[in-house]
Amino acid sequence: MKNNTPESGLQRELKERHITLMALGSAIGVGLFLGSASAIELAGPGILLAYILSGIVMFFIMRALGEMAIHKPVSGSFSQYAREYLGPLPGFITGWNYWFLWVVTCMAEITAVGIYMGFWFPDVPRWIWVLAALVIMALVNFLTVKAYGELEFWFALIKIITIIFMIVSGLGMIIFGIGNGGLATGIHNLWSHGGFLPHGIKGILLSLQMVAFAFLGIEMIGVTAGEAKNPKKTIAKAVDATFWRILIFYVGALFVIMSIYPWNELGTKGSPFVMTFDKLGIPAAAGIINFVVLTAALSSCNGGLFSTARMLFNLAENGEAPKRFAKLNKNGVPGFAVFVTAIVLLIGVVLNYIVPAKVFAWVTSISTFGAIWTWVVILLSQMKFRSSLQKSKGLLDYRLPLYPFSSIFSIVFLIGIAAAMALSPDTRIALIVGPLWIIILTAFFYGKGYHKKAQPTKVNKKVS
Repeated sequence: MKNNTPESGLQRELKERHITLMALGSAIGVGLFLGSASAIELAGPGILLAYILSGIVMFFIMRALGEMAIHKPVSGSFSQYAREYLGPLPGFITGWNYWFLWVVTCMAEITAVGIYMGFWFPDVPRWIWVLAALVIMALVNFLTVKAYGELEFWFALIKIITIIFMIVSGLGMIIFGIGNGGLATGIHNLWSHGGFLPHGIKGILLSLQMVAFAFLGIEMIGVTAGEAKNPKKTIAKAVDATFWRILIFYVGALFVIMSIYPWNELGTKGSPFVMTFDKLGIPAAAGIINFVVLTAALSSCNGGLFSTARMLFNLAENGEAPKRFAKLNKNGVPGFAVFVTAIVLLIGVVLNYIVPAKVFAWVTSISTFGAIWTWVVILLSQMKFRSSLQKSKGLLDYRLPLYPFSSIFSIVFLIGIAAAMALSPDTRIALIVGPLWIIILTAFFYGKGYHKKAQPTKVNKKVS
């Protein structure tokens, strides 16, 4: 007998390993494999500080979300919590904003698939690969959530094994000179070329947008809560494991790369990962990394389709999207929501062919703004959740450490990232598009009369 979410009918088929790898798969993607070069160019070796500090904030955000998701595991997650603890308008905006940010992110990811396939098949038109990837990912999302979880598990595992191998091999070169003629490289490259902070604090501030974009996807743990087996156990373990693994993979990989190569040479000779594999004497290094990055893009798009469909499902359940989005197929999946999102993505792919290449930087910054909104809402919802819990004298099985300092510090840090985006012309566009999108959603909320229909929403009772 299938274990369903009581109110929605979604299937509770995701195990701890699925949830952990789904969050890792979404967060460890193109932002690390490709975006790391531009981030290093901005901050130099100091990028390690940006990742460590951002990683700590992400840990606070995940624990805050974990508090609510374990106490009340629901479909829609932070959109539903925002609706209950902050009001109907924040819930409405957060749900549609999360759908929008993942659609924008998936547009970039799915277009990248065509570019990566061109490495092996340069004569095949790129749109064929883009269309094929989109159709395959959409079909995967129509399967049972368990089948989806399995595929995402293996996608993420490929990336993780590659990163672990590179870190271990790189440490062998740094300490023992393996692959470098027995001459240990050491770690002097971290400070030998202009110092550890060659561009000062401003360089770190400029890099925070790409760092934040790289972490986009960790909040997917909350989205899976409505389809997790034994949420109390699986969500808690997945949150803690994901944080440490992401921090180790990001900081560990970049530490190795910048120790082996001078930071100011990275990005000028291709991917940092390809350069490192080449240095280790591994044949076909470029092909191996291209395959890994291809799976990274597919994984991110796969996760994006999953999360956006669940957000549309939750919005429809609350009367804030057409009711058809709340309809489940025979596999217990919101099929119409998946289908519509895939169609929108197809339009985005076409647009990516006719706009300048610089738009890719705009897309990542717009996605980052959407992520910052989502993360701030999670923290604000958690603070209201704690307040309501204290009034009812409820008990928590899972807590955010250092509360309320951790929540307040994280909110200030995220606002700082948004402010830092004004420093660069490439990311400044997000401070126009992002707020404009919020204004449009607010106008739509009141224009459609959702504020009159809105009723106080209570998420389902605590599930053990």
